[in-house]
Amino acid sequence: MSLDRYHLRLFTPGRLVVALAGNPNTGKSTLFNRLTGLRVHTGNWPGKTVVRNEGLCVRGGREVVLVDLPGTYSLLASSPEELIARDFVCFGRPHASVVVVDATCLERNLNLVLQMAEITPRVVVCLNLVDEARRKGIQVDPAALEEGLGLPVVPTVARDGAGLDVLMERVIGVADGRIQPAPRIPAYGCYLEACIEGLSGQLKDLVDGQISRRWVALRLVEGDETIISSLAAFAALRLPPPGRTGETGDPEAGG
Repeated sequence: MSLDRYHLRLFTPGRLVVALAGNPNTGKSTLFNRLTGLRVHTGNWPGKTVVRNEGLCVRGGREVVLVDLPGTYSLLASSPEELIARDFVCFGRPHASVVVVDATCLERNLNLVLQMAEITPRVVVCLNLVDEARRKGIQVDPAALEEGLGLPVVPTVARDGAGLDVLMERVIGVADGRIQPAPRIPAYGCYLEACIEGLSGQLKDLVDGQISRRWVALRLVEGDETIISSLAAFAALRLPPPGRTGETGDPEAGG
């Protein structure tokens, strides 16, 4: 299936599209299966041999298509899996994204959360395996984590379904624009920030509000050539705008 046909099929009017990301072994697949049941479509990503899973989840009368991204530790496009995950979050225009993190080893998982938040503010953190954390004597304060990240954080135990209703309520709220996260974006020093700001201004017409121009500028400063090819590949696609259904959002505005 070609890239344009894939996106036309995925974005059915009235449905929300949500990206599901996470490190390997965080319970992401368990969460996906628990939410979607048997309503799952399996295939390959367009032009790739990597398996793609999509599933339908219905919550509060809303149809949500969950796109299960390959498990990755980062979005730096150093492997086919990272490239697929990055490009869908950046250019696939999901209405919201969920990052599943393991409460038993939170520090390792937060790298992906911070990278995702640099791309788009429309992120919900699924703090999974909180039961395992308790058994190991690990205490994680979801409210403090939410304050520190500037993102909604929902504790869950995907294996038995605990917290999933609240998770989907928050996800739909972010997708509809009723919840507007304000992620804490790291600063990189005066010189690098000046370079990023200069490039960001030049990218306004090219990026056109799809994702954070700041993030694209940072990738260019780092010499990431894959971002150029990805921008070109998705530029010709007419996709629904990100964020609220039927509306355009500007990540530079933080919502």
